[in-house]
Amino acid sequence: MALDYTKRSHTCGGISAADVEGEVILCGWIRHVRDLGGIIFLRLWDRYGESQVVVDPEHAPGAHRIASGCHLEYVVALRGVVRYRPEDQIRPDQPTGEVEVLTDELEVLSPAKPLPFPISDEAPTNEELRLRHRYLDLRRGPMTEMLRFRHRFMLQMRNWLSKAGFLEIETPVLTRSTPEGARDFLVPSRVYPGCFYALPQSPQMYKQLLMVSGADRYFQIARCFRDEDARADRQAEFTQLDLEMSFASVEDVLGITEGLFSHLWRELLGIEIPAPWPRMTYGEALDRFGTDKPDTRFDLELVTLSDVFRETELSFIKGPLDEGGVVRGLRVPGQAGASRKTLAAWENIAKSAGVGGLVWIKWPDDGSWSSSIKKHLTDEAVSELRGVSRAEPGDLLLLAAGPAGRVNTALSRLRLHLAAELELIPEGSWDFLWVVEFPLFETDEKGNLTSSHHPFTMPHPDDLDRLESDPLSVRSASYDIVINGVEIASGSPRIHDREVQRRIFRTLGLSDEAVEERFGFFLEGLSYGTPPHAGIAPGLDRLIALMLNRENIREVIPFPKTLRAFDPLTGAPATVDDNQLAELGIQVRKIGSD
Repeated sequence: MALDYTKRSHTCGGISAADVEGEVILCGWIRHVRDLGGIIFLRLWDRYGESQVVVDPEHAPGAHRIASGCHLEYVVALRGVVRYRPEDQIRPDQPTGEVEVLTDELEVLSPAKPLPFPISDEAPTNEELRLRHRYLDLRRGPMTEMLRFRHRFMLQMRNWLSKAGFLEIETPVLTRSTPEGARDFLVPSRVYPGCFYALPQSPQMYKQLLMVSGADRYFQIARCFRDEDARADRQAEFTQLDLEMSFASVEDVLGITEGLFSHLWRELLGIEIPAPWPRMTYGEALDRFGTDKPDTRFDLELVTLSDVFRETELSFIKGPLDEGGVVRGLRVPGQAGASRKTLAAWENIAKSAGVGGLVWIKWPDDGSWSSSIKKHLTDEAVSELRGVSRAEPGDLLLLAAGPAGRVNTALSRLRLHLAAELELIPEGSWDFLWVVEFPLFETDEKGNLTSSHHPFTMPHPDDLDRLESDPLSVRSASYDIVINGVEIASGSPRIHDREVQRRIFRTLGLSDEAVEERFGFFLEGLSYGTPPHAGIAPGLDRLIALMLNRENIREVIPFPKTLRAFDPLTGAPATVDDNQLAELGIQVRKIGSD
C-alpha cells in the first residue's frame, strides 16, 4: 500500500526533541545524499526547513533500496520515528539539529532531472539561467527567505492600514490610455475592433474618483505596468502601495506614512525609526548633494565655486561659465595623499556622467598646496577655494565645470562612489528623508513641457498665479520619500478643482477637445462634489529590496523580467497565432518594412 503523503504530520523544519520516539510522516525535496556504504543519510528540505533522515538497510531494506536510487531534488514521502542524533552529529545552529528520523517507509513522489545549477545559498552567476529556471532558484535559501519576508511585509502593511481606517479596494487592470510619464502597454479589444485598453501605470484617476465616492481612506497593493527601459530598480511590471486620503493635508499623509514605515521597520527588522523625518526642498537637495534623492548617511556635500573662476582664462572652465554653466566641487576629507592613479579612476567616474574631467587641489598637512592646474591658480584663489569649501589640512578638493545638471550628476555619482570606497557609510544605518517642493513641470528632449510627476499633482498654492505665464517656475506641493539615497515613493495633494485641472491640461498643450476625449469622464467626476484629497504610492519591490539589502529588485520579485523586459522562463513576449491576430483585426509588420 502506497504511503499516504496527504497525512504529512510535520514539516521538515518542524521536528524537535519533543517528538523523540514519536512517528512522523515527512514530505520534501532531497537536498543532500550521503551513502556510507550501507546506511544512507538524506537531508530532506521544504520551505520550513530541513531534517536529517537515516535509512538503515537492516531496519528497512525496502526503504533503503529506494533511497539508493534517489538523487538531488527528488520529491519523496517517508514515515519514520524521531530519535536523538549521535552526540558528534548534533548541529546546535540548526532548528532540527538535535534530532533525526529513522526511516521505516520511503516513497518517491516525483523524480528530478540533473539540475542546471546547484541549489545552494550562493546564486548562480548566469542570471538568465536562474530566471529560465526560476522555480529552482526560488528553492535557494535566500530566495525562500525573500518569499517569506515579502508575505510578512504585505500582511503587516495590510493589518496596520486596516486599523488606521483604510479600506482595501481593487481598481481595474484594463483601462484607457492616459499620459502618466511613460509609455503604456496596450491590449487590443476583440469586441471593439481598432480599440485598445491600456494596462495601468498606476490607479491614479480611479483612486481620486474613489475619493469622490466617499471611500475616504483607500489603499491597494496594486500591480502597475510601464513600457520603459528597465534598470536595476525598475521593472516593466511592478507592485506599489497605492494610498489616498480625503480631507487630508500634506501633514496628514506624511504622518500616516511615517507611522506605517516605523511599524514595518519595527516588526520586520526590529529597528526603531524616529519620526518625524527630516525634510529638504528639491532645490536644497540639488544644491547640497547634486540629486533629488540624496543619501544623507554621510557628509561630502557639494559647494558652488563659480564666482572664484569668473575671471579665469582656462577654456575648459571659462567656456561652460560663459554658456551659463557652473563650477562645483566636492571636498574629500583626509585624501590629500590620493595617488594619480586613484585620481584618474575618480575622474573616469565623473566623465561617465558627461563632464570633461576633474580638477584637483590638495592641501597636505605641511601647509602647502598642489593642483592639477597649479600654474593657473594664484595663492589668493586657492585661499578662497579653501575658505568656500571649508577644506582642512589633509583634504582634497575635486572640481567639475559644465552645465549645472551634468555637473550635479557627475559629482553626485562620484560622491556615492567615494562613500563606498572610503567606507564612509555607518553600517546598519537608516536615514529617512522627505524631499518636497519639486518643480511642477519640466521639459523633455524636444523641449516640450511635461509634468514632473503626473498632471494631477496640485501646484504649490503660492505659485498658482504663474501657471500660464511662467510654468517652469511653478513648484508642486508634492513630496518624495528617500531612504538611504533610494527614492521609494512619490505623493502629493491632488487637484480636486476641475477648473484648475483644465488649466494644467491647457498648460501641457492639450486642446479642449483632446482633454474631453481622454479625461472627460474624470473631469465630470470632479464636478459632483470632490473632497480635497492627497496620497502617496511607495514602490514595494524597491522598498523590500532595500530592507533585505538586495542591490537589484529582481532579487525580491518571484518572477521578474530581464533588463530588456524579457521573461526567460516563459519566453514572453512572443508571437501569437495568426488566427488570434485575425480575430482582433490586427496585422503585424516588421518595423522598417514597407
